[in-house]
Amino acid sequence: MALYRTYRPLAFADVVGQDAVVTTLEQAVTQSKLSHAYLFAGSRGTGKTSVARILAKHIMTHGIADETLKRQIIKGIEEGSLVDLLEIDAASNRGIDDVRDLIGKIQFSPVVAAAKVYIIDEAHMITKDAFNALLKTLEEPPDYAHFILATTELNKIPATIQSRCQCFPFRPIEEEDIVRRLQYIADQEHILVDREALRLVARHVEGGLRDAISLLDQMRSLPKITVQDVEQRIGVTGQAYIEAVADAIRHNDPPALLKAVRELEEAGTPLDVFLRSLLAIVRTELHHSIEQKKPIEDSIHALDVLLEAIRNLRLSPVPGLVVESALLTLCAPSAKGRSDVLPSKVTEKAEKKKSNEEPVTSATAPVQEKKEESPLSTAEIEAPEVTRETITAAWGQIVEGTSPASVRMSLKNGELQNVEGTVVTVSFTSAFHRDKVAATDASRTIEQIMQKIFKRSLKLECVLEKDREKPDMKENVVNLADAAAEVF
Repeated sequence: MALYRTYRPLAFADVVGQDAVVTTLEQAVTQSKLSHAYLFAGSRGTGKTSVARILAKHIMTHGIADETLKRQIIKGIEEGSLVDLLEIDAASNRGIDDVRDLIGKIQFSPVVAAAKVYIIDEAHMITKDAFNALLKTLEEPPDYAHFILATTELNKIPATIQSRCQCFPFRPIEEEDIVRRLQYIADQEHILVDREALRLVARHVEGGLRDAISLLDQMRSLPKITVQDVEQRIGVTGQAYIEAVADAIRHNDPPALLKAVRELEEAGTPLDVFLRSLLAIVRTELHHSIEQKKPIEDSIHALDVLLEAIRNLRLSPVPGLVVESALLTLCAPSAKGRSDVLPSKVTEKAEKKKSNEEPVTSATAPVQEKKEESPLSTAEIEAPEVTRETITAAWGQIVEGTSPASVRMSLKNGELQNVEGTVVTVSFTSAFHRDKVAATDASRTIEQIMQKIFKRSLKLECVLEKDREKPDMKENVVNLADAAAEVF
């Protein structure tokens, strides 16, 4: 039998990492305040179905004094053979006919247990019509009927359904809790495993204990499970490339970033795992900056870039391009103070490595002094001139730095039309794209990017392409309402 089934929790005391949920449900059982409908929501492998079965045991044995009958009911629940417990996979029973059949069976009283319990897994898969059919039954079920819905996508459960259930959020299980549980299982099964290997497994599954146990199960036949064994099955996490990426961002070295991404792909490293590792490091540095009362704007910018890249990775036909774009955005000259977005222990290590590779001579001091006076340092301090040519040169950088993706795509449909004073005019062939970029939050974001590059406040003006031919742009904007009134 698979390990995750052998070590599935059978009582509330066995549940790992869901203390708040377990405590509340235990109190409800103790005080006989059981609800007729529950909704368990959380990512996969966090214990939703296991807790549902444990709760079903208490509901179905509530008020039964005969201990022998109680044990029979509990055994039937654990074996999945009890007729009064119905576990339904909504992924394959999602239609209105399936729900109507379920409602029809509810009218029959329980055969053996004190109640009938319906556990509906993947409840978000139920169709809208089926939810509507279930609504009345959830609101006024027979006294002996109880529903426990489980879902990984709470946002897809209609608010009318949620309001009729007691909702319990199942959090991703902490890494240390997963490590302890895996170590317990390994000890029980006499599996030799390095502690760091367990920690790597726990980090990889992102809070899903079932996935962690399944991964341990895959490797249980090995003489001893090492970190290398785990990496072979999940792919290396890309930690070895973090230093190279930090060094490239610090020194504004795009070729080095592209090389790092290429090596990541050649090594078979899951790009989302690498981005998440980088995200965790930036997050830690953000917290450190807050504690030290240092500026946090660049860390927040880096977090936004990485989060958007993780979202886009799944949909992109070329995942590597998403990673390259994100890292190049962090490396761009507009990312003022970009070395601060990664922890000093990473960048300092890279600096130390580089300094060790260079011989220390009496000429070192003059070279360093020359570096401080280099044109690069001066260019970073002085504000570039704002002209059509300089805006055009920086346009790709402005577009790539724009977020969210929907606004960036609309901006890509625009074309730089004019630069006059501090006003940058962009024309669009589509009113939809113009309005998307002209929205208050979107235009402010773009103006902030331009301010970082040109060290001064610039105003973004969005117009339709047809307005190019008209001599007085301001007059056109003023008369826009009158033109619309004539049309309608």
